Amino acid sequence: MEPKANLLLVDDEEDLRQVMKKWFEDIGYHVDDAGSGCEALEALQKQEYEVAVFDIIMPDMDGVRLLEQTKKLQPTLQVIMLTGNATVDTAIEAMKLGAYDYLSKPCNLAKLELVVQKAMEKGQLIKYNRGLSLALKRRVGSEVIIGDSPQMEEIIKLAQKVADADSPVLLEGESGTGKEIIAQALHLWSLRADKPFIVVNMGSLPNQLLESELFGHEKGAFTGAVTAKEGLVELAAGGTLFLDEIGEMDLALQVNLLRFLQTGEFRRVGGTRLQRVKVRVITATNRYLEEEVREGRFREDLYYRLNVIKINLPPLRGRKGDIPLLAAYFLQKFAKGKALEFGEGVMETLTGYDFPGNIRELSNMIERGTILAEGNHIVAKDLFGGTMPQTMVGTSLKDAEKRHIASTLAAVNDNKDKAAKLLGISTRQLYRKIEQYDL
Repeated sequence: MEPKANLLLVDDEEDLRQVMKKWFEDIGYHVDDAGSGCEALEALQKQEYEVAVFDIIMPDMDGVRLLEQTKKLQPTLQVIMLTGNATVDTAIEAMKLGAYDYLSKPCNLAKLELVVQKAMEKGQLIKYNRGLSLALKRRVGSEVIIGDSPQMEEIIKLAQKVADADSPVLLEGESGTGKEIIAQALHLWSLRADKPFIVVNMGSLPNQLLESELFGHEKGAFTGAVTAKEGLVELAAGGTLFLDEIGEMDLALQVNLLRFLQTGEFRRVGGTRLQRVKVRVITATNRYLEEEVREGRFREDLYYRLNVIKINLPPLRGRKGDIPLLAAYFLQKFAKGKALEFGEGVMETLTGYDFPGNIRELSNMIERGTILAEGNHIVAKDLFGGTMPQTMVGTSLKDAEKRHIASTLAAVNDNKDKAAKLLGISTRQLYRKIEQYDL
């Protein structure tokens, strides 16, 4: 399990320190501990931390003095102070010196965990705002947003600006451009970060089941409904409901979603009781919904309700300056400790390729390269599975998509489910593409 963050615990009470250390290690943090301020300063000179927890009362150096020294060594480190009743005033003084928060001892470890999580997110935001990273690199759950292109900088600025709003957000972009990561970012960067983030893929569920999944059902509502079931809108209460592939939604169900967005009210399938929940709705689509509206496949009133805030995710071919950063990140991710690097000319090949599958395709390509590479250098044929691509320059988007779908189908021996998964679309969408391109 990849560590969530580096955490430093400083307390002269050995038993308490070890209890806290085990708690945070069990939930995925890398934890160092120190029994004194001097030990803590030694650790801070060797290792960068995201969050630290300091006891205020310690024999050789109190927590406030340690905080002052820490801010000189690691200015973005977020420090949480532990205080007894007699030192609350001192804790407030520490807040003025830059501490993130303080908790009274003995502290509830679950509450401390939540404060550490919030402090870690604040520290990441400060690092970004101060430009401490050459690339825009932001951890969102288990993923990372990478890119220093102007397009990505604008997307992140907008996402941070609207994260705390309750208004719906519509994410538009081709498959594989990172819409779900941005949806997660909108959730994790908001005040609702400790509430549920519920994902619904509208293209993966039959229409007859989708209403029940979203809004729940009562016992006996249909054959097989042997018990009542909460819908995903209820499970997401207070948090975020992410509806991916919203363009796949049946017109009849669109009416119910519109009503829910306007009022927050819904009824379970087979039920009569009107229920209400407060939830932030984020939707994503790889279609042009305005065209879907013109063709009568998507309700105009629902489109405008979803489109309060729109974030367009550019295709990778539209931000090729980010390809080296992304390639380096994926190499580090998939190399798994092997000493691998890109061979001569590989980066030129990558930046000259149009990536119809976008970031997902690049990720798969680098993973393939780490497996097929002979020796320490990844060459272009490793990335493309031995078949070098024809240039996409001057090729229409439709032709590029047709070629990409055809090659993917061939690679999986025409297994439609596997191909759809690799392409990042629903099986239903894939069948439509096959018919459209006469494959």
